[in-house]
Amino acid sequence: MRATFNRLFHALSGISLPRALAALRLLLVLLVMAAAVGSLCAFFLWSLDTATRARFDHPWLLFLLPLGGAAISLLYRWLGQSVEAGNNLLIDQIHEPGGGVPLRMAPLILLGTVVTHLFGGSAGREGTAVQLGGALASGAARLARLNAQGLRLMLMAGIAAGFGAVFGTPLAGAFFALEVLAVGRIEMAALIPCLIAALVGDWVCGLWGIHHTTYRIPFMAWPNGAAPLDPLLIGKAGLAGVAFGLAGLIFAEANHALGGWLKKVIPHPALRSIIGGLAVIGLTYAVGTRAYLGLGVWSPDPAMPTIVGFFTTPAAPWDWALKLLFTVVTLSSGFKGGEVTPLFFIGAALGSALGAALGAPVDLFAGLGFVAVFAGAANTPLACTIMGLELFGATHMVPIAVACFVACLCSGHNGIYLSQRIALPKFMGRPVPQGTTLRDVRGRRHRNKT
Repeated sequence: MRATFNRLFHALSGISLPRALAALRLLLVLLVMAAAVGSLCAFFLWSLDTATRARFDHPWLLFLLPLGGAAISLLYRWLGQSVEAGNNLLIDQIHEPGGGVPLRMAPLILLGTVVTHLFGGSAGREGTAVQLGGALASGAARLARLNAQGLRLMLMAGIAAGFGAVFGTPLAGAFFALEVLAVGRIEMAALIPCLIAALVGDWVCGLWGIHHTTYRIPFMAWPNGAAPLDPLLIGKAGLAGVAFGLAGLIFAEANHALGGWLKKVIPHPALRSIIGGLAVIGLTYAVGTRAYLGLGVWSPDPAMPTIVGFFTTPAAPWDWALKLLFTVVTLSSGFKGGEVTPLFFIGAALGSALGAALGAPVDLFAGLGFVAVFAGAANTPLACTIMGLELFGATHMVPIAVACFVACLCSGHNGIYLSQRIALPKFMGRPVPQGTTLRDVRGRRHRNKT
């Protein structure tokens, strides 16, 4: 016992006063930043809910979508060209710290996302929360005069705080910030700062009275929380994971392909948004429903397909594909928001339909798709598995993990974040230089085709 105490004493006494003060200063900056991100996310979620309710109450707002998109594009052209890259800018700055992220990213992305949802664009909220976190973290690092390593750490913590606060999943937020930077590698050195930031961001967001949607999976939810592992059910989860991974791949590639093509044929961003807005209106009337607009989490019309509804009623086989189409058109034409909540819709709809087709529990497979399509599209299977545990409970841990990791494998070296580096290739026998970005892989693949 005395020997242990002596080792601890010598270890502590070896910490210099300047180093201790630097660590304390970093902790204080981290706490203030995370609290600010949580507060801003609370305001964002309140604004988003208000905009969504206004859209439901006033259906004619959809016809202003082209003008709203043009206004967003012009605003970014005048004030936000340096932050147009969004989440990819954050990832690049973490890998190669430079000037940081301009603070104006925060108001621009917040306003742009609310306008998109007010007029009916199909987009998400994760991108906005992550960019809010990154912008505030970068500003805090500049005020505190942190060095490049400090800036890198703060940016990761800002991502964790934003993601954790906007979804109410702080553990997933922390691991998302650690895992999203590179395929096959987790930045464990930043675990504690990211975990602190995600927890504080989520707590502060909750203190403002923000409540997150509750998802329930009654299947196997026994009182003692235990359940035997059914090999057939796990096999079905793995099979569904293949479909989830391919859906994530299709979403990412369609988004990049259409966005790149539109920039070539319609160089002016405002005109792209006008045409994209008109296309969304046309699609809405072509399919005869407004179910694929906005977030798609809930609807005042119980007959509408929604994420919540997919956990109780089998989805139509085409629900996931139509939501994918609406979202790709919206985001590719310059509207702001994120990809993740639409991916939740796509995954829950696809999982619900697959569950019914495979003779599996619809609620469970809706939950598997909810997190696994995102895992495949973002290459973050561990964070998505943890998100599934936070949202649905540990009872379903094994099928959640199987679906997420299979989906990530099947999505290949593709993803919604092209600035992601490849630390370890997903497939043996296919060497990829370490540090290669998904953008480089995609460009090389297209050059080989031509």
